Amino acid sequence: MSSHELTDRERRVLEAVIQSYVATAEPAGSRNIARRFGLGVSPATVRNTMSDLEEKGFLYHPHTSAGRVPTHKAYRLYVDSLMHVEPLQMAERERLQEQLAGASTIEAILRRAAQSLGVLSQELGVAVGPRFEEAVLRRVDLVRLATDRLLMVLTLDRGAIRTIFVEVPGAIAEEAVQEVARVLTERLAGLTLGQVCAQLTDRLRDAVVPRAGGEELLNIFVTGGAQFFDRATSDDGQVVLGQPSLLAEQPEFASGERMRRLLELTETRDELATLLRARRAEPGISITIGSEHGDPRLDPFTVVTAEYHAGGLTGVIGVIGPTRMPYEKVVSLVSHTSRLVSELLH
Repeated sequence: MSSHELTDRERRVLEAVIQSYVATAEPAGSRNIARRFGLGVSPATVRNTMSDLEEKGFLYHPHTSAGRVPTHKAYRLYVDSLMHVEPLQMAERERLQEQLAGASTIEAILRRAAQSLGVLSQELGVAVGPRFEEAVLRRVDLVRLATDRLLMVLTLDRGAIRTIFVEVPGAIAEEAVQEVARVLTERLAGLTLGQVCAQLTDRLRDAVVPRAGGEELLNIFVTGGAQFFDRATSDDGQVVLGQPSLLAEQPEFASGERMRRLLELTETRDELATLLRARRAEPGISITIGSEHGDPRLDPFTVVTAEYHAGGLTGVIGVIGPTRMPYEKVVSLVSHTSRLVSELLH
């Protein structure tokens, strides 16, 4: 059901009930709604309208004598049709900018962003790192660090960088090192890192480096080089979390059962990464509420995420919290943070 299938009064009462419940965590009563929100109708009229909304599946009674509480269906209608997202306040923009300033790696930026999102929203900030196996390799450089150690620098699509240490036996002429780097670039550029790992041996099998030590160095990559490139994707799609303890003071987690569910979810990082990465197919802000997850363990939660971009790579960042969350503020925070992270990574 869309908001157009509700009367104007039903929309205004539903919006008031949701805003009241988000602010107080207390079931909304008709007298309180009529008094606080200036709807211009009597408590009796509000009560009748709330009964109609309950019949339509937007509200429910947690107890016989209690007020009404929004359902997942109500929150969905609210975020799709009723809420009004305001730009983030300047103080919050500056705080986010300050918290992320100085972070020089993707991992550090995502960690600080997730923590800051959690603090500002009082939800659980989350982020998923980009999938480097999907990144296209543009160039390979080998930099000598010591007689027996090289640094392999992988330049990826749009300037993203990965670095890997390579142990080598004894001294190898600098000319040979640079020739091997040229061969690696020539044979592997244009492939994704995932393809490099799968095709490396075949791509290098007939390569020749005549300079002293060149063949020995090239053979290191022919026989075991896939492990180096695989290491470049070892933190592929890593999940970064804020502080789950920030949710502990919210009424939904007073009994401990929902907090236990949330902690169980955060401990299964692979499942959480899959859940969050699924949102990459959806442009802009993605909001999944309660039963929409298709997983009973997530019924008490809402997940709000947005994509960020790191060169040619993408990941997601957002928050997890109870379905009773201040959606306008959370959406504004997540949207701004995703743009800020993209700018810093760019």
